[in-house]
Amino acid sequence: MLQRQVYIIVSIILIHFSNNAFAKQKTLSKIEITSLVSQATHLMKVGKYDQSLTKSRHALAQSKAINDYDLIATCYNTIAANLDELNYPDKALFYYNKSLFYADKTNNDNLKNKLNNNLGNIYCFDKKQFEIGFNHYKKSIALSTKIKDSSQIYFTTINLIWACFDNKLYKKGLPYLNFANKFQKKFGDSSNMVNLNMLNGLYSSHINKNKEANSYFLNAIKLGLKGDDKSDLSFAYLEYSKFLVKIGHYKKAYEYLEIYSKIYEEMFNEQILATVNAAGVNLELDESKRDLKRVENGFKQKQYLLQEKASKKQKIFIIIIGLCILSAIMIYFFFQNTKLKQKNKLNKLRSKLQLKVINATFDGQEIERKKIAAFLHDNISSKLSSAGLQLSAFSAINKIDAEEIKKSKEIIKEIHDEIRNLSHELLPTLLVKFGLFYSIQDLCKKNSNTLIQFEYSSAIVINQRYQEDFETKIFNIISELFNNILKHSEASKVKVAIEENNNILTIILEDNGKGFKTTKTISNEGFGLTQIRARVSSMDGKFSVNSIVDKGTLVIIIVPIQEKN
Repeated sequence: MLQRQVYIIVSIILIHFSNNAFAKQKTLSKIEITSLVSQATHLMKVGKYDQSLTKSRHALAQSKAINDYDLIATCYNTIAANLDELNYPDKALFYYNKSLFYADKTNNDNLKNKLNNNLGNIYCFDKKQFEIGFNHYKKSIALSTKIKDSSQIYFTTINLIWACFDNKLYKKGLPYLNFANKFQKKFGDSSNMVNLNMLNGLYSSHINKNKEANSYFLNAIKLGLKGDDKSDLSFAYLEYSKFLVKIGHYKKAYEYLEIYSKIYEEMFNEQILATVNAAGVNLELDESKRDLKRVENGFKQKQYLLQEKASKKQKIFIIIIGLCILSAIMIYFFFQNTKLKQKNKLNKLRSKLQLKVINATFDGQEIERKKIAAFLHDNISSKLSSAGLQLSAFSAINKIDAEEIKKSKEIIKEIHDEIRNLSHELLPTLLVKFGLFYSIQDLCKKNSNTLIQFEYSSAIVINQRYQEDFETKIFNIISELFNNILKHSEASKVKVAIEENNNILTIILEDNGKGFKTTKTISNEGFGLTQIRARVSSMDGKFSVNSIVDKGTLVIIIVPIQEKN
């Protein structure tokens, strides 16, 4: 333990001074760095891991100084390979991934090929994450195929078979084993032959071909003894001892296990020595790893700030676009609303104009009716009466009783009666003489018969009078409604009710006729209803119709009472 501590302290001191020396040195050229990496690789192959790691770190710093991704990836790979040999799988995995990160930025498919193979080994055999390792192996084989490196294809295939068999996936590994057996003479070497015989022995044992398995294992041991790879030889003894246990040869299995233990102990001692020599370098690598982490964190922080800034700009841009779209929508709706208002205003103007035209027509009609009625009553009717009196006087004086004079007197009387009736229709005498309510009551009696009954009810005294023009308009409206009921409703009963409250006159007409759909617009109403609506509107009143098919119709008219007489 004391000797190991001394090695570590000495290594740290050497690295400290070497760092100062590196700081004072000028930046190396790419050729010089490549040479330095080659030296580090050679030192690793001869087992001088401490020196290899020192040179690799120096080469890494110089590679970063000239920002050469290919050299950076190569340096990380060399560091990772040293740590892999020293049995530090976690650290090796970290640096292999760092190397692959930079290698992916280059066209160095050869390096990417080896990195994927080494990552496959660590994931499958150290981390026990078969699927990840298997994918790395497949990537390695694909890259080997791309660069036409048949030896590397074969080498990775052997590793892949070991991974499958180590996880008892014999069926999955069999196609690759067949490939290896087929191309061993063409692409394999002595080391591969040891592994291939062991793998064939494992598969033969799995399918219970024990004689073939025994032959394969013994051949692997024989080839291993001829070679210089203690690792392959030790595994050959170990796998053969497992096979002997399976077939029940326990004594021979123990003997071969003893041989495996001796070889493994030798290898372990050699590895411990190499680990002690590299202890100081490992400490420096850990510090370098922390430095790299700090640099990465700084870079990530800057990247985050840039992303945040870009995100803010993007948000501002989206807000501006959103505001523009919102403004466009608002402008569109504003113009549409303005257009709609103008359209509604125009419709209102048209409606008002239509009402004025209708009201003017009504007023003109009423004036003309009054004039015609007055003319017929005061002029024509009086002259016809005068003519009848003249004929009667002539007959009496001359004592003539001729048939022609009698017929003339009858014709004059008939014409006189028709003119009087026409005059009364144009301007009802009852309305003029007795007022609105007496006329409406009389109108109900005249229109009632065996098919339809008009019932009148009102709490207003029958001799109540209003302004003549107002009474005429209300009477004409009710007369028009009676005409509509008689023509269209097929009703048997009609109720007419009139109320007066707070100088407001309310007229209600309700029938039990066939009714109609009131969902139609005003423009689709009959001409009679349109005239009535217009007349009520001109009197500042309200006109409503509520009708249900097969149940009847309810009409309500509410108008302010004009000045009473």
